[in-house]
Amino acid sequence: MLQSLKNTWFYNIRGDVLAGLVVALALIPEAIAFSVIAGVDPKVGLYASFCIAIVIAFVGGRPAMISAATGAMALLMVSLVKEHGLQYLLAATLLCGLLQIVAGYLKLGSLMRFVSHSVVTGFVNALAILIFLAQLPELTNVTWHVYAMTAGGLAIIYLFPYVPKLGKLIPSPLVCIITLTIIAMSMGLDIRTVGDLGQLPDTLPIFLWPDVPLNWETLSIIFPYSAALAIVGLLESLMTATIIDEMTDTDSDKNRECKGQGVANIVAGMLGGMAGCAMIGQSVINVKSGGRSRLSTLCAGVFLLLLMLFLSEWLQRIPMAALVAVMIMVSIGTFRWGSLRTLKTYPLSTNIVMIATVVVVVFTHNLAYGVLTGVLLAAMFFANKVGHYMAISSRLSADKTERTYDVTGQVFFSSADKFIAAFDLKEPIKKVIIDLSRAHFWDITAVAALDKVVLKFRRNGVIVEVLSLNKASATIVDRFGVHDKPDAIDQLMGH
Repeated sequence: MLQSLKNTWFYNIRGDVLAGLVVALALIPEAIAFSVIAGVDPKVGLYASFCIAIVIAFVGGRPAMISAATGAMALLMVSLVKEHGLQYLLAATLLCGLLQIVAGYLKLGSLMRFVSHSVVTGFVNALAILIFLAQLPELTNVTWHVYAMTAGGLAIIYLFPYVPKLGKLIPSPLVCIITLTIIAMSMGLDIRTVGDLGQLPDTLPIFLWPDVPLNWETLSIIFPYSAALAIVGLLESLMTATIIDEMTDTDSDKNRECKGQGVANIVAGMLGGMAGCAMIGQSVINVKSGGRSRLSTLCAGVFLLLLMLFLSEWLQRIPMAALVAVMIMVSIGTFRWGSLRTLKTYPLSTNIVMIATVVVVVFTHNLAYGVLTGVLLAAMFFANKVGHYMAISSRLSADKTERTYDVTGQVFFSSADKFIAAFDLKEPIKKVIIDLSRAHFWDITAVAALDKVVLKFRRNGVIVEVLSLNKASATIVDRFGVHDKPDAIDQLMGH
């Protein structure tokens, strides 16, 4: 028991605590900004962020991953808040959590295996671009001091790790935030700070139940939003978990993560917070700052709460330039630069999937649309590729009265037309043997293609014998095929 706790929570205490502090500082402006996007008070995003981070540390399936209020979720809430108000948003958050728990028990997290590497790469690159673009408003129409502070912050982030001894002990993003805050305060610089984004809460949230009528009308209002929030939240969380898996060379429990996200959102909704999910940017900050265990996620949530309650006056003085520098570092570190080099060597279909995912995510700001586009394109290219691996050869008997067709490969919707075209249905012979010992029939389209070939031969007076179907293919052919039915030819002709 103690060994399990140590392996899960306490094997990297210093790195986890410092990484959690860095993440907490970076969470504050983002949570406020996402609240503004959703059209709610900054408290809603901040309460959600610390609630979700603390809860997910215990119930999530991916250690060291940070979950909180996110922009992708905030964008889906805008019309609900505008048309029905905060209480309906809290109700939608509770239902979203319930749907995510159901998804976890249905093991929908296992569907991540259908997401190809090119889709993941496109997803990561798109998020890196979005993170960078989100910093541009802070760098537009500002004084030269902001540019100087941002450049100085980047210099600290990338050069401090080379400082002997200290460089390996303290995360450079934390040094950047503290140093630039001291410089801005001591020099009295008139630049934008965290406090300019909105008022930070100074009290603990209270337990509440959404003040909405419990009837079908309420359900009809919130269900479409809850379903969209649940899908986008799980997509972003599972994709982020996959990325952190790769970064840390460890595995995670995707189905447990689905349940964990649901529980965290229910708790957030009951404490006055908005729905959230995993954050790729903050998770990368956490890992790059040394976070590895559940303790880092817990520390991020606890530090965020303590900072809000006891140090809000100081937090409001942090220059946005410092946090912009940290987020630019995240975007640079998140982008898969190697994917640009491999454009020349990877297959065209792989590159199209990656680029399409990036383009759709960047232009729609909706991760679900981008991932869905990538998955569909990848499936189409895969089906087309596998369809080409089917081959049919034939040989004529010595007396030229019997032809044997040898089918090799996969027969399904993509290769069904090719399967039919390989047979000479008008050849003047007495018997046809179709050898399927090296073929596999996958779907009803494939079965219909076999029916069509067999029945057209028989309609022309040719004897047809189908040989050596494997067990799985025989099962689907016996169930859905009609070529051995008494009235099969009449069915084919439409009578």
